[in-house]
Amino acid sequence: MDTAERQGKIDLYGRGFGLLSIALDEIPREMWQFKPTPAEWSIHEILVHLADSETNSYLRARQLVAQPGAAIMAYDQDVWTNELDYHQRDWQDALEILRLVRKATYEFLLTLPNDVWDNTIKHPEYDEPYTFDMWIDIYSNHIPGHIEQINNNHRLWLETQT
Repeated sequence: MDTAERQGKIDLYGRGFGLLSIALDEIPREMWQFKPTPAEWSIHEILVHLADSETNSYLRARQLVAQPGAAIMAYDQDVWTNELDYHQRDWQDALEILRLVRKATYEFLLTLPNDVWDNTIKHPEYDEPYTFDMWIDIYSNHIPGHIEQINNNHRLWLETQT
């Protein structure tokens, strides 16, 4: 990934929480528990997932800088959603965690020298080394991908209201 493409992804990463806030303003709270199917996530679950994912990404970014070559933990997001009973977690706390952790990591990314982007770590879900460019590609698109899921949930919920 060249520097301009990476900077675009860093910028998108930095805008992620704001994009989510705008999307959530359009969604009535009374439908945040709605699940399109039992296997799919509600908006409430998506928000708690984003907080958990963001805290993991926070650690991964720092490990890429401080401990290149080290192994990181994988986690099964669906198991976490069910076993940690995301509907019992406070979505407002999740949003605040997401906001603060994303802000801290975005500010961290802006201070990094170019050479750390060559660092890699060992991710148990990948055969090849997990690069910092892979990290920014995944996490810059993570919130926008879930915004799409939120909008789809809203659309499907509206269909059940008629």
